[in-house]
Amino acid sequence: MSNSTFADLSHKPVLTGEKALLRPFTEADATAIAEIIEDPEVIHYTFEPSAELTVERLRAWYGSRGEQADRLDLAVTDRETGAVVGEVVLYDWNPAHRSCVFRTLIGPGGRGRGLGTEATRLIVGYAFEQIGLHRIQLDVYSHNHRARRVYEKVGFVEEGTRRQVQLRDGAWLDEVVMSILSHEWDVRGR
Repeated sequence: MSNSTFADLSHKPVLTGEKALLRPFTEADATAIAEIIEDPEVIHYTFEPSAELTVERLRAWYGSRGEQADRLDLAVTDRETGAVVGEVVLYDWNPAHRSCVFRTLIGPGGRGRGLGTEATRLIVGYAFEQIGLHRIQLDVYSHNHRARRVYEKVGFVEEGTRRQVQLRDGAWLDEVVMSILSHEWDVRGR
């Protein structure tokens, strides 16, 4: 895809897999996300939620995701139940270099069933095949082995480690930088 046909991130698609359905967020999704970010495993592997992340603020945040042309936030839902189990996000979009950063968050209702892997595969495929990205990068804490396995399954490659980037529970955590390039997706990711 040439730069002249390179799309922005304003279109908010619905992406359907066998187990997961990714869709644009609505304000109503804030309640499910509030529960997910309070999950002890989510906190352990991602971040300590701020007291400022009230349901009202989350409602305003998720209600405004559809208006953002420079990022793509999609709710990960379980196709069987329709429940919101997490999110996938493409952000820090750089149109000149056709790149962005990826992050995901999967709560307890979506873990251990392949939903996170499928959701990652769906949004990465969309990013390369429909948006025309060349590179997608992510950061993951080195102790988050489950997430690293998901990213490796999808085709992300470890680039390096930022050593001791955060002090959590009295221990320094390393952060691993991973990426996938469009030609790698063409060969492996699908």
